[in-house]
Amino acid sequence: MLLWGEWENWRASRRLVGSVTGASEVVVVLGYRNASPRANIMNRWRVRAGLRSIDPAVRTRLVLCGGACAGPQTEAALMARYATQTRGYRGELVLEDQSRTTWENISFAIPYLEDVDRIKIVSIPLHAEKARQYLAQQRPELASRLVRGADYRFGEWMLVKPVVAIYGRWKDARSRVRKSPRDGISR
Repeated sequence: MLLWGEWENWRASRRLVGSVTGASEVVVVLGYRNASPRANIMNRWRVRAGLRSIDPAVRTRLVLCGGACAGPQTEAALMARYATQTRGYRGELVLEDQSRTTWENISFAIPYLEDVDRIKIVSIPLHAEKARQYLAQQRPELASRLVRGADYRFGEWMLVKPVVAIYGRWKDARSRVRKSPRDGISR
């Protein structure tokens, strides 16, 4: 079961990405519900994965996504504080703090993606894959710029990965059933 969880997450981290190169990139970090006044364990991990996704040889913009879904502070603001104060990030930083869903994360981040050569979306691999699908639905020409982030590492969160994989596959199956007949898009 543990190896299956690794396999599912490894595969998800490699789907819907290419190998485009360029002199600029954006790393989009998707937030996770956060009720406390400091970034929770999942948001801290996502920020670390986002920071390790940065290519030091190119100009990078870090976009942190997430509104105030579970608490009074936005996920984006909590992650930004962790990135700058705890992890020492000093590069270009954008807070997308209005979104409440993954669909909105991508939709509201699009203005920050248009002027870069490469796009990396970082989260748990199955969640990042879903966000890449949403970008392909919303802006196919931008999706052609998607490259892999560094959100998958063998052994990291190993005990959690099977649960995440099962949940991700269940949500995928459920969303296929709930697709809107009008536009074919599940939200």
